[in-house]
Amino acid sequence: FAGYISQVLKNYSDHACDGEYVSLRCPHRTTISIQSSFYGRIVPSHQLCPSRYPHSYATLIKEDVACSVGTSLQKMLDECQDRRSCQFLVNSRLFGMDPCPGTGKYLLVWYKCRPNEYKSKVACEDDKLRLSCKKSMVIAIYSAIFGRTQGGSLECPYQNLGMPMIECQSATALQLMIKRCHGKKSCSIYASTYEFGDPCYPGIQKHLNVIYTCDNTPVLLPVDETEPPALSSSSSSSMEPVGVGTEMALLSNILAAYAFITENPERAALYFVSGVCIGLVLTLLALVLRVSCRTD
Repeated sequence: FAGYISQVLKNYSDHACDGEYVSLRCPHRTTISIQSSFYGRIVPSHQLCPSRYPHSYATLIKEDVACSVGTSLQKMLDECQDRRSCQFLVNSRLFGMDPCPGTGKYLLVWYKCRPNEYKSKVACEDDKLRLSCKKSMVIAIYSAIFGRTQGGSLECPYQNLGMPMIECQSATALQLMIKRCHGKKSCSIYASTYEFGDPCYPGIQKHLNVIYTCDNTPVLLPVDETEPPALSSSSSSSMEPVGVGTEMALLSNILAAYAFITENPERAALYFVSGVCIGLVLTLLALVLRVSCRTD
């Protein structure tokens, strides 16, 4: 669990050539969320997925580098969306009709690892967004978007003021939300250009969309966090049992050990056998030392 959040927030990508297996995998308590996908060829074979057979220069000249299928994203959603892991063989038959017979193709896929349980909140421009979790639980930010998406937002409908509908997003929204809210019981922030900057043309209405989870595991705090989590007031902390922190730490350690064993059974077995062997050696040395002392 040490790098859990860094794995969740990371944007993953993978590729596979025709005849190869593509394998997507997410960490414990998360599932695959497909962001985008491409199957075809848009670069020459000497740059990506070279042909397994020798080709003459004339054949390479005729290679189709403007080849793609429109069913790539839907196929990836069918195969991998909301699963912990998925693996399948890449070939043209998987995606329907071959758009460019005779040309070697490849699959590119971009995905994220989404927590199994999450919440979503939206705030229109210049409104305040408030996030909070129940007692003993903290906020874990999954994604944040400030700007205007192509589909818009039901909570903040787009008002046509003569401006074209253009998608624009802040590049620092996720980092700012992590800094402000991650690992805290509650937080608030204004969905304003003062906080996030203005990623759009002047006059375009924007909104802030945040996806987060509430978790009671302290180790889910971000690995690059430089500030300690906000402490509760003295009045509220005095009402909590003294042993709560110790019990939560013990519980998190147990969960971390269980997750490690389920993810790495061979390594866990190796550690167990190694520990038993070391224990036997130490016991034997202690017995030898005790016998030697009695003899002396």
